[in-house]
Amino acid sequence: MPFELFVALRYLRDGRLQTLLILTGIGVGVGVIIFLSALITGLQDSLIDRTLGSQALVSVRPPEEMPRVLAREEGGGTGTIEIVEVERPAQRVRSIAEWQAIGASIERLPGVTAVAPTVDGPGIAVRGLGSVSVSIRGIEPSSYLAIVDVEERLVEGALSLDGFRAVVGTGLAESLGVGVGGRVRLQVAGDRGGVFTVAGVSDYGSTDLNERLVLVSLPSAQNLFDLEGGVSSLEIRNRDVFEADALATRIAERTGTDTESWIARNEDLLVGLRSQSLSSVMIQVFVVIAVALGIASVLTVSVVQRSREIGILRATGTRASSVTLVFVLQGAILGLVGSLLGIGLGSVLSWLFQGVARNADGSATFPVNLTGWLFLRSAGVALGVGVVASLVPARSAARMDPATVIRDG
Repeated sequence: MPFELFVALRYLRDGRLQTLLILTGIGVGVGVIIFLSALITGLQDSLIDRTLGSQALVSVRPPEEMPRVLAREEGGGTGTIEIVEVERPAQRVRSIAEWQAIGASIERLPGVTAVAPTVDGPGIAVRGLGSVSVSIRGIEPSSYLAIVDVEERLVEGALSLDGFRAVVGTGLAESLGVGVGGRVRLQVAGDRGGVFTVAGVSDYGSTDLNERLVLVSLPSAQNLFDLEGGVSSLEIRNRDVFEADALATRIAERTGTDTESWIARNEDLLVGLRSQSLSSVMIQVFVVIAVALGIASVLTVSVVQRSREIGILRATGTRASSVTLVFVLQGAILGLVGSLLGIGLGSVLSWLFQGVARNADGSATFPVNLTGWLFLRSAGVALGVGVVASLVPARSAARMDPATVIRDG
């Protein structure tokens, strides 16, 4: 065993009470960091999954039709007055020009994991004397499942859209009093419509989607909206949800289409997520500062208490660098052992908290996200803080004059 390590362990063992107290402080600090990080990360993941799990991260749509300038003349003879009016046309469901080429181009962009063509438009669902305004979406299940996992959200039936079949939300099914096997007429503008058999009922975790969204096959939607071979939207998912805005900008610049990211649609959600992250970071910073001050205080007291021993070591030929290393090793050992205690404490607190708070369906109210990276990061922070906090007392010990401390001691 190296001399410096032997002395560091000896000092820690001799000051058992001080060592135990600082290890407890470091363990509690690291435990708080792990618990807060796991809790906030879990809440953010759950919130993102509930919000973004039922929608695309980026949507591409055809440009809106431009307003028309209308001019007319009033009066006769030399008193003619020209009146110019700007009329915004009613927007209709239109296809993206050359959507296959645009979709292939988007798929090649870095970070893009899926692209799904869809046809989206408003309509009315009618059953008997009841009618509800709905949003009709035509999809290809093979590609759309990579955007939204509809099968995971099915509470009844199956994702079978062949022919005139549809999947409706739970709220819409309740409003129309229809279940799997029931029939609903979907009506769109231009007196176009058809009768669809309900193949499944989904719960998207969103009241608006549950009450309005109707999924049909892509060919059925193309027939309803008179878009033979066309699509009105390209739904996109990428790896990093927070890069969706940048991806939407790149797509717009490359294709000239209208793009919108989930960030633009959910600005309040993004503000909330960032506020949570900032709050967590601030709390962790203060915890780290408290741990650092605790380690520095204990080692400073140790230097004062052991000044005579340090002087004897220096007088017998021990180099100043070795004395410095003794106290740095103490800080590193305290940080490492304290981090292990904190990992255990934080994990137990996280599991207990997750197990106690439960929703009505049995899921965790406050899900936690404990990962190996979180443990490694916390241990690294504790080790680094221990080393840094030991530098001041270590330098103080190394600068002691052997003759003076032995005489005064």
